[in-house]
Amino acid sequence: MARYCLECGDLRPAGKTALIVSTTPDASTAAETWTYGELEDAVLRMAAGLRADGLNTGDRLLIRLENTSDFALLFFAAIAAGLIALPASSALSAREVAYYLEDSGARAIALAPHLPAADIPSGVKIYREEDVAALRKFATRGAYAPTRGDDPAFLIYTSGTTASSKGVLHAHRSVWGRRPMYRGWYAITPQDRVLHAGAFNWTYTLGTGLCDPWANGATALVYTGEKDPSVWFRLMAAHDATIFAAVPTLYRQILKYCDVESGVPPSLRHGLTAGETLPGEVARNWRERTGTPLYEALGMSEMSTFISSSPSVPVKAGAVGKPQDGRIVVILPAEGGADPLPAGEEGLIAVHRSDPGLMLGYWNRPEEEARVMHGDWFCGGDLGVMDEEGYITHRGRNDDLMNALGYRVSPLEVEQVLAEHPDIAEVAVTEVQVREDVRVIGAFIVLRNNALSDPESFKTFAGAMLADYKMPREFIFIDRLPRTPNGKVKRRELHRFYRPSG
Repeated sequence: MARYCLECGDLRPAGKTALIVSTTPDASTAAETWTYGELEDAVLRMAAGLRADGLNTGDRLLIRLENTSDFALLFFAAIAAGLIALPASSALSAREVAYYLEDSGARAIALAPHLPAADIPSGVKIYREEDVAALRKFATRGAYAPTRGDDPAFLIYTSGTTASSKGVLHAHRSVWGRRPMYRGWYAITPQDRVLHAGAFNWTYTLGTGLCDPWANGATALVYTGEKDPSVWFRLMAAHDATIFAAVPTLYRQILKYCDVESGVPPSLRHGLTAGETLPGEVARNWRERTGTPLYEALGMSEMSTFISSSPSVPVKAGAVGKPQDGRIVVILPAEGGADPLPAGEEGLIAVHRSDPGLMLGYWNRPEEEARVMHGDWFCGGDLGVMDEEGYITHRGRNDDLMNALGYRVSPLEVEQVLAEHPDIAEVAVTEVQVREDVRVIGAFIVLRNNALSDPESFKTFAGAMLADYKMPREFIFIDRLPRTPNGKVKRRELHRFYRPSG
C-alpha cells in the first residue's frame, strides 16, 4: 500500500511536489512543502526506525498525534514497515484511547502531550513528538516490507450495533480497491491539486486527501490552521486547487457565510462530498453560484466509497450516483436473503465479497462478520433503491447508527456514558433534525426524582468521556421512553418528543 502511493518513478517524479501543508490561507506562507522524493525518504527512514525499535510484522501502532504531517508520515511508515497502523481522532477521550489500546493489543503508541490519554499499559512503547521527529531522520533508509495483498495494513475503529466501537481491519489491497474511484468519482489526473478540508487523522483525509492523489501522481493540499468557512476559497486560489473534498455541512456553511460568486477560483473543476447525505438544495445552490458541480459518494468504513457521481456519471436529482466501474452492487431484502431485488424496490445496499476494497474483517468480532454477510454479499446497513439506469438513492440506515459530521456513531456508545450520570434514570439517543438540511445527535432523558434538567451539566459530564463529534447537541427531557412490549426503545418514535428551538 505504501509503495503503491509513494514509490518514486515516472508517475511520481522525485522532484514533483506531493504535499503542501498550510497554516494560513496565504500561499506565500505554506508551512511545509514535500516532494515525492522527500516523502518517500522520510517514510522509509521512519519505517526502518520502527523496525529497529523491535516492532515486528503485524504489530499495532496507535497514532495519537495532533493534526500535523507527522500523523500521515507515521501512518504510511507503519504500513511500509509491515506493521498495522491504527489512526485515532484527536477528539477521543482518555477513556476511548484506553479502550483502543486494550482492544487492539497495540504494541506502541505515538502520543502528543496535549491530547488526553489514559495510563499506558506496561510493555506498550511510547513515541513522543520528539521521538517521531527523530524517526524522520533515522540513520538508515529501510525498504518496503514484502507484504502481500491480503496482509493487514491498517485498523480503524467505528461504531456499530454494540456499545463499544469495533475495529475494521483493512488489507494492503484496499488501496488497489480504490482504483474505481479515480474515474468514477474524481476524474483525477497527475496535474490535479486536491484540497481536502479534513484533518490528517481522519480516514476520509488519509484516503481521499492523500492516498488517491499520491497514487495518481497528483499534489495533495491540507490546511491545519483555524477553520472558518471563509478560508477555503482563499486556499483554493492560493494553491490553484482543482478538486475540493469536504462533507456536505461545510459546503452549506460556505454557501451561507461566504461571497461565493466572487470567491470561487478559476482553477476549481469540481467538489467531492461524502460522509453524510448531500441535501439537494446545497448541490443546486453550489452549482448555480459557483458554476462547478458537486459529486457525491456513498461509502462505509468497511470499504470506503463505492457508489458515486462524477464527470462521466452525470448527477441525477435525489440519487447518490451509480456503482463505480468494477463494483458488483445489488439491493437485497432488508428482512434477509441473498437474492437481489428488482429495480425500484427498497432494500439493503450490498457489495460482493470479491471487491478488493472490502475489509479483511472486524477485529476479534467474528459474530459481527457473520451478521453483515448475506451469502456472498456484504451489507453495511444502508438502505437504498436502484433504478432502471443503475442509479442508487440512499434511504438511510437499517439500524440505529447516527451520522455526525461524517463519522458513524452508535447511540449505544453515547447512551452508555450518559447513563452513568447520577441524575439520569433512562436515556435514549438518536439523530434529530434541527433544520431542513441539518441533523445532530439528540439525547432524550428521563430524570431521576427531583433531579434538575441541566443540559450544561450533562454536556460537561459526557465531554470528559466522549469525542466531541459524539456529543449530543440537543437534550430533550421526557417523562418516559417509548418502548416495545418487549422493552426495547423505539428510537424512531423519539422524534415526536422533539421541537426545534426557534
